[in-house]
Amino acid sequence: MAKSRQDLFINGSIPRALLTLAFPIILANILQAGYQLTDAYWVGRVGADAIAAVAVSAPVTFLVIAMGSGLAMAGATLTAQYMGAGKQDMVNHVAAQSMLMVTITSVVLGALGYFLSPHLLGLLGVTPEVQEGALGYMRVSFIGVIFVFIYVMFQSLMRGVGQTRVPLFIVLATVILNFGLDPLFIFGYGPFKGHGVMGAAMATLVTQGIAACIGMIIFLRGRHGIKLKWSGFKPDFNYIKKAFFLGFPGSVELSTRGLGLIVMSFLVASFSTTTIASYGIGSNVLQVVMIPAMGLSMAVSTLVGQNIGAGNIQRASTITLLGTAYGFTALTLVGCIAYWLAPLIVAVFAPTDQAVIREGSQFIRTMCLAWGGIGVQLCVVSAFRASGNMLSAMIIAMVSQWMIQFPLAYVLAKHTTLGSAGIWWSFPVTNILVAIIALCWFARGSWKKTRITEEDIQTIKVTDGALTEEGYR
Repeated sequence: MAKSRQDLFINGSIPRALLTLAFPIILANILQAGYQLTDAYWVGRVGADAIAAVAVSAPVTFLVIAMGSGLAMAGATLTAQYMGAGKQDMVNHVAAQSMLMVTITSVVLGALGYFLSPHLLGLLGVTPEVQEGALGYMRVSFIGVIFVFIYVMFQSLMRGVGQTRVPLFIVLATVILNFGLDPLFIFGYGPFKGHGVMGAAMATLVTQGIAACIGMIIFLRGRHGIKLKWSGFKPDFNYIKKAFFLGFPGSVELSTRGLGLIVMSFLVASFSTTTIASYGIGSNVLQVVMIPAMGLSMAVSTLVGQNIGAGNIQRASTITLLGTAYGFTALTLVGCIAYWLAPLIVAVFAPTDQAVIREGSQFIRTMCLAWGGIGVQLCVVSAFRASGNMLSAMIIAMVSQWMIQFPLAYVLAKHTTLGSAGIWWSFPVTNILVAIIALCWFARGSWKKTRITEEDIQTIKVTDGALTEEGYR
């Protein structure tokens, strides 16, 4: 079965291979969103202070997780390329070293976050009413960072070898478990004491811990494409150096995106409550729309990585272009539907507020017809990552957030008659421009020349190589 799947990825029908990989990833992403909605549902029943505690804590923990997520990108890229090259021993070696690295990184970042939590909340200007719940929630979240990192790496490595179904089943089980544990830890039951908003973080810690343990057991048994041995966890400093240089731009990319969202929130907060609510609703709708696009881009990444490892560079290029076409078409169609149904969509979140329905509909209708650009850039950037060109993906993210969207939103909103509508217009303009930039960069073909799995090179300085290739030196 595994061999037939591998043959499909390297030699078979590209549309079938994309769908085979993308469908379970999309379902897993939807379930992951359900995980977050479950927390929001139960925390919302504690009160406004509890909601605020989660709201101020989430961006901080997201940034910490983003700092270590580059290692997951590096691990997924290397396992995909080694899998495509048929080097199972290197697949196992990369997996063991990657798990070692994320464990150490998560312990360090989690400990720092735990002890710095009061200071971080002070910097955010949290009110005393929110402080207690936020501190408990944040500290428990930082304790659980190790499990989050381990499971994220497990998912990334499994995706790298083309196995997407097992992580789906694990996410399904943990979502169901989390739904039951949330009210127990938040409100308590019988002799079991509830812990308020901190209980939501405790439930997440338990479920993520179980998921991480299941992932490690699967790796140690070796039945799904990766087999770990305890001896494989002996540090290989040549590999660690290589993975660090490969993964660092990925961490910067995700951190940049996270900071960009925070800065945009500050800009939106300078307008009326109606604008803030409209932005929140539109952003939630956008996150839902991106779920299938992200699933497709992850499938593209796996297939491109494996085909580069197998030496099928032209097939990797075809996969990227086909995935891009699928992403553009699908998200454009979804955008057309959203344009038609915009008032109904906003009314789901704000059924009685006509001002929010009106402005929220304007936001959705302004950006939705350009959603196809999101599908384009996600698939192209995933191909860059899969080839080892993490720096290219990082630069595109930085250009998107800091050179196009935020400056454009600020100028249009604050220095034109558009007002809050200027923020809305920054979305479609950014999506179109970044899609064009990504396609032009892809057409240059420099990504095809990167080699990160050559065995005769002991340490590959990926960042320096990428800089030279892209003409920055």
